Formats: sequence, structure tokens, C-alpha cells
Amino acid sequence: MDIASRLAAASGVQKLPNRALDLFVLRNWLSEGECVALCGLIDAHRRPSTIADDQGISGFRTSETCDLDSSERLVATIRDRLCALTGIADNQAEPLQGQRYAAGQEFRPHTDSFNPDGADYYLHCAEAGQRTWTAMIYLNQPAAGGGTRFKSIGKIIQPETGKLLVWNNLLTDGTPNAATLHQGMKVRKGTKYVLTLWYRERPLG
Repeated sequence: MDIASRLAAASGVQKLPNRALDLFVLRNWLSEGECVALCGLIDAHRRPSTIADDQGISGFRTSETCDLDSSERLVATIRDRLCALTGIADNQAEPLQGQRYAAGQEFRPHTDSFNPDGADYYLHCAEAGQRTWTAMIYLNQPAAGGGTRFKSIGKIIQPETGKLLVWNNLLTDGTPNAATLHQGMKVRKGTKYVLTLWYRERPLG
């Protein structure tokens, strides 16, 4: 069974009805207690977020990032659960990351796949290949703003504590799918926390 079919068949999973991309939503995938604990880990170890290509735009990504340690039992458990849900091997997953967006912070429109024409494509993809699937979990609901906008399909998904999004970054021929263009919209009030796990075509070293 392919990954999209596996996700569509999973209990509680909703597939957004759009032919342009495979995008799935599962509410309450993490408990409130798990989300609170993960927010604490992010707060303790956050650093300014970086980006492979900011397209020359100042303030393209203004969030903070935390590289979560898989030796933490909760972090390891979440990786295991995501791999069980998607059917993708753990050795094809990048380290689990947390992101924190304070009021006024955002991540402008981007794709998670790497640009094959970009100067640093080989640097990022030589070993494990392109990013295939993205799994992203909202850890809380900010007081205002902070939605995830998929501009190409006209869809904004609002943060809800414990909600999981999973989408395929590639087309059937293995090239990047432009319809995955998305943005972390500006948080208007409060703070937004998310977890992200990216999968690759081949095992990482």
C-alpha cells in the first residue's frame, strides 16, 4: 500500500479534497499533556530559525527553532508513532524539530522540497535525496493568527492543539510539487508552537 492510501485508510484521518496535492489532517493526534511538555522542550533549547533559500527577502523566516533530541523518551515515541502512521522507515526521517512563533513572527511562502536548480541542491540532497513527506503538528492554538496557508489551493488550516498535518512534497515523477507552496502566517496575538518531521527518499547517514 502506498503512503497516501495508507494515510487515507487510517482511523480519524481526513484527506483534503484537492487533486493538486495529497494533504491529510488528523485532529487530537497528540494529547494536551504531550503538547505542553514539548512546548517546554522548545522553550528550553530554541535558537533563531535558518533557511536554505530566503529568496533575498529580509525577514523571510522570523521564528525560532529547536532540534529535539531523540534520546528524550517523548521525542522518540513521537518519531515511532509518525513512522507507524506513514509506513516510512525511521532512518529516512530528519531529526524532529520544534518551532516557536511569537507575536509578529512568520514564515513566508515556501516549499519544503529543495529547488533542483538551486546552488545548494547537491549539498542538501546528495546523500539522502529530496524531501518527500512532511509531518507537522500544532502544539497549541495562539490567541490570533498563525494559520498555515496553502496558497495554490486556497486553503488555510488553523492551529488546534494536537492537530497533525501530513503532505506529499513531490509529484508522481519525483519532482517538487509547486502546489505544496505554503506559509506560516503571522501570529497576531500569543505564541504558536509546532513540531515538524521531514522524510527523505533514502536513509540518512
